Amino acid sequence: MSLYNYIHNGKSIYQHSFATIRKEADLSKFTENEARIAIRIIHACGRIEITKNIVFSPNFIEKGEQALSTGSVIFCDSEMVAHGITRRRLPANNKIICTLNHPNTSKIALEINNTRSAAAIHLWGDTLKQGIVVIGNAPTALFHLINLLDQKKIPQPAAIIGVPVGFIGAAKSKQALQEWGKIPYMIITGRQGGSAIGVAALNALAQKQEI
Repeated sequence: MSLYNYIHNGKSIYQHSFATIRKEADLSKFTENEARIAIRIIHACGRIEITKNIVFSPNFIEKGEQALSTGSVIFCDSEMVAHGITRRRLPANNKIICTLNHPNTSKIALEINNTRSAAAIHLWGDTLKQGIVVIGNAPTALFHLINLLDQKKIPQPAAIIGVPVGFIGAAKSKQALQEWGKIPYMIITGRQGGSAIGVAALNALAQKQEI
């Protein structure tokens, strides 16, 4: 006899989890498509109260889904984000790029007097146009991305998932993206966020239905 009894079936676990989230979380401020992404975020962090911090711009889902379906590239600020994306859910075998560990990143960081996460953006190139950016770790990357976009030094992506985590700059960087507001976005306000939440949002955007 087993010491502990538990659900063994992975699909059943997901279904029970999502049903529990829908029962316990206040999803009333979201559209159904936004709620689908919010549920995945809640599932990733285990906190139903995070709903009050999830903010979507009006056309984020439309632009994000369109970009994914047409094969746009996904740009990530960290290897954790890049490796967390479920490739089989991507609708057009979308390429995933993270240049944090590129040989030139450290040199660029010295030249611009910024972090490697910020410097890595300079290596994204022209394929950033109409791509999707996922910033799940570094506030400096999100700040720098906004500045470069505002100065028209890099092409405009289709959508930005801005969920960096931390105590220094995280809340302000996401507020900056919301206030700038020239590109469709999704953010987690305040200090909360992280790579797992960024991955959950992107995976949910790529998969238009719950498991």
